[in-house]
Amino acid sequence: MNHQTEAPNDTMTVEALSEILSRLSENSLKKIQSYIEKEIKGDSGSPKTYLRLFSDFFTIYGKILSNPSRLMKAEAAYITGLSALIQESTLKLMGVKSAALFPEEKSKQTDKRFKNKSWEENPWFRFLKELYLLNGRTLLDAIRSVEGVDQKTKLRVDFFARQFVDAVSPSNYLATNPELIEATIESRGENLLRGLRNLLDDLERGPCLLQVQNTDIRAFELGKDIASTPGYVIAQNDLTQLIQYEPTTKKVYNRPILIVPPWINKYYILDLRPDNSLIKYLVDGGYTVFVISWVNPDASHAGFDFEDYLEQGPVSALKRIEEITGVKQVNTIGYCMGGTLLACAAAYLKAINQGDRIASATYMAALIDFSNPGDMGVFIDEEQISEFERKMNEKGFLDGCAMANTFNMLRSNDLIWSSVINTYIKGRDPAPFDLLYWNSDATNMPARMHSFYLRNMYLENRLIDPGRIVLKGFPIDVSQIDCPAYFVSAYEDHIALWHGTYLGARRVSGPVRFVLAGSGHIAGIINPPSANKYYFLKNPDLPASSDEWLKGAERNEGSWWPDWLKWNAKYRGKSGPARPVNQERALDKAPGCYVTNHLQRPETAECTTVFI
Repeated sequence: MNHQTEAPNDTMTVEALSEILSRLSENSLKKIQSYIEKEIKGDSGSPKTYLRLFSDFFTIYGKILSNPSRLMKAEAAYITGLSALIQESTLKLMGVKSAALFPEEKSKQTDKRFKNKSWEENPWFRFLKELYLLNGRTLLDAIRSVEGVDQKTKLRVDFFARQFVDAVSPSNYLATNPELIEATIESRGENLLRGLRNLLDDLERGPCLLQVQNTDIRAFELGKDIASTPGYVIAQNDLTQLIQYEPTTKKVYNRPILIVPPWINKYYILDLRPDNSLIKYLVDGGYTVFVISWVNPDASHAGFDFEDYLEQGPVSALKRIEEITGVKQVNTIGYCMGGTLLACAAAYLKAINQGDRIASATYMAALIDFSNPGDMGVFIDEEQISEFERKMNEKGFLDGCAMANTFNMLRSNDLIWSSVINTYIKGRDPAPFDLLYWNSDATNMPARMHSFYLRNMYLENRLIDPGRIVLKGFPIDVSQIDCPAYFVSAYEDHIALWHGTYLGARRVSGPVRFVLAGSGHIAGIINPPSANKYYFLKNPDLPASSDEWLKGAERNEGSWWPDWLKWNAKYRGKSGPARPVNQERALDKAPGCYVTNHLQRPETAECTTVFI
């Protein structure tokens, strides 16, 4: 989408429009037609799911109507707010200054959607904004105040109501957004032509039907701009490549580090640029670092299950690390889903009397107890999982596009609507952003494994009950994990709520340090000290309630990374000579073909590394 912006003129506009219409008729129209056909057939979503959602909304609506007293109070509050809004807007049109309409709202962080000064200074656009906020607030408050409905139904309706409220914001539409109107007038509509061209680019790019580009994906080269920490693939199997990084210090600590990333994305979230790479930070800190790189599964991986991910992932990696370094005890780090798998691996090793292989375990934004899954719980029930399984069994895997869209919905204003506005209406090319590049590089989920994960973790929360999950013939019990553990979560995390991760910290039996970082699921974890951003909270105690923990926590400015180094000093072992990678036995340079051979780059060469 790197189209140069030129001064608009009639000739260019006619040529651009002709080119767009040609592409629309030849290429993109087919994809649009395919989408419509899927909607008609119901292939894009289960009719039962839609009917269930309508039923849930009517249930909530019925409960609202069944409480006349509360309904009257809500209507009175709405009428009061609407009257105040009309009065304020009228005074502004007359040039009379008035007090803040909703003073309690002004103390909150400014909504990024309405940062343009016209939303405040122009009476008409201010009226639109405040009316939208009033309507949205009234709708959501009505849903949240309903009683006599099971919590899951209430959360599901609340989630999709928020999607609706976000979608109808006046900031999303040309006719009701002053900034978009101004841009269209200034460019004489050229922004709309560029936006339509960007839309066609996204439709034609694939593999998703439509995946809004949040960043310029051509601005990065894996192994050069990102994922560039020097290292080598030193082992490979059907599901993983194991990468060992070259030392940058003359001496290294005896015990290596094994990082288990989530298999839903590529590992290099931990190795974006050199200045925000956790992997480089650990290597420069004197550690021998290994990381698992997961394959992007296709139909050939349909039969691989959770046990395969356990065996070919952390269990296999620990064995290989011992062969290379001669060290049996390893410090481990698991991020998000990788943290859940790490807990399973630690419990499994304990069950087979090899628990001493893990010297310490660090869980970054990872759930062990799934009783508080947050908005992800909206998508988890028997009916929806059965629908997921139906879709997965058709291909042998769940398309990474589906998972990416689900996660984007959790932050629709930031990851969907802002990009739609900038790319399709303002007609701007997305700016290079390493984090969003990684975010667009989603992976597929093999059918059998993902079904196990959804059912046993999210739906039934079996991991917290001793023996309810059996791996490779051994019942596992996370309460038997007695190695030292460091839990770090993020205060604004919308994927793994910190109140939920805190429950997991209380499930293991070894000594635990729980740390709460500022910001969200990514920025709170990938926060290098050099950035001097955010904060982290820590409390040496681990009371029963997460709120109680928060009350007694001490705030520390900056990154949590140095705190982890201090904590791990007890478990890293003595210093010894650095361990250079045996390049003669290496299979490939990092990041390896399991990363570079991904769906976002169909022109990338096939993965030709020999399996061992």
